[in-house]
Amino acid sequence: MRFTKMHGLGNDFVILDNISQGIKVDSSLIRKIADRHFGIGCDQVLMVEPPNSPELDFNYRIFNADGKEVSQCGNGARCFGRYVYEKGLTDKKHIQIGTYSGTMEIDVSDLTHIRVDMGIPQFSPKAVPLNHKYFHKLANTGRYRINLLGNEREVTILSIGNPHCIISVPATSEAAVNEVGKALQEHPAFPKGVNVSFIQVLARNHVKCRVYERGVGETLACGSAACACVIAGILQEELNSEVKVDMPGGSLTVSWRPEMPVYLSGPAKSVFQGEFYLSINEEIF
Repeated sequence: MRFTKMHGLGNDFVILDNISQGIKVDSSLIRKIADRHFGIGCDQVLMVEPPNSPELDFNYRIFNADGKEVSQCGNGARCFGRYVYEKGLTDKKHIQIGTYSGTMEIDVSDLTHIRVDMGIPQFSPKAVPLNHKYFHKLANTGRYRINLLGNEREVTILSIGNPHCIISVPATSEAAVNEVGKALQEHPAFPKGVNVSFIQVLARNHVKCRVYERGVGETLACGSAACACVIAGILQEELNSEVKVDMPGGSLTVSWRPEMPVYLSGPAKSVFQGEFYLSINEEIF
C-alpha cells in the first residue's frame, strides 16, 4: 500500500490514494498507521477517492488517529489539494471535493499558500451537535455559560462541518489545554465529541490559539479550529474580518464575514513517501 506523509504546520497526515489502489480500511488499520511507535505516525489518515457526483473532482475522507471517521479538517484539505495537483490526478487550480459533511473548494494557484473554502459556520445545537440542556444559552450567537471543573466559563460553540468549543484565555501558554479539553471531550453535552480551542487576542488582526482535538489530543495546528476561533472573536466584536492565527506549529490566515463562507489559507508540505505491507490475515481487502 503506497502512502505519502504530509503536514500543515506540524498537523500531520498519511495520505492514501484510493483511485489507483483498491483500499478498504477499518478502524484497526487506521490506528496501526497512525501509531507513532509501531506505524507511520500521524494525527489523521486522509483518503483520496473518486468523486461521488459529477460536479465534484474528488471525494475526501478523514480518519482521526483513534480510527474514527470525521467530517472536516482544514489543514488536511490543503495537503489533499497539493497532493492531487502534484501527483497529476488533476490539472485544475480550483478543486471541488466532497466530504462527509458537504463540499469544499481548494485553491492551489499558489502552492506556498493554499486557500480553502471551509463553508458557512453553523450555530444551531442540532448542527453542532450539542445537547444544550447542560449549558446556559446567552444572547450572543453561539455563546453559552457552563460550569466545568469547578469554574464557570463563557464559551462559543459552533460547527464548521465538525464541532468546536472556543474559550478565551489571557495567555495560551498558561491554559489547561489537556485538562479542560479532555473534560469537554467527555462531556455528555457533546454526543460526537468536540474540538476545544483556547484563544488569546493579541490585536484585532492577530490571535494565538491552542487546540485539543477530539480523537487526537493537543495538536500543533488545526485549521478548522483556527477558523472557529476567528469566528468567535468576530462575533464578540474583538477581531477584524481577516486575522492571522498563531499556533504552536506556525501561522494561518482566516477570513470571514457573517453569513458568508469562512476561508483558510496556509502552507502544506510533503515529508516523505513509501509503502507499507499488510499481513495476509488482516481482512481489510
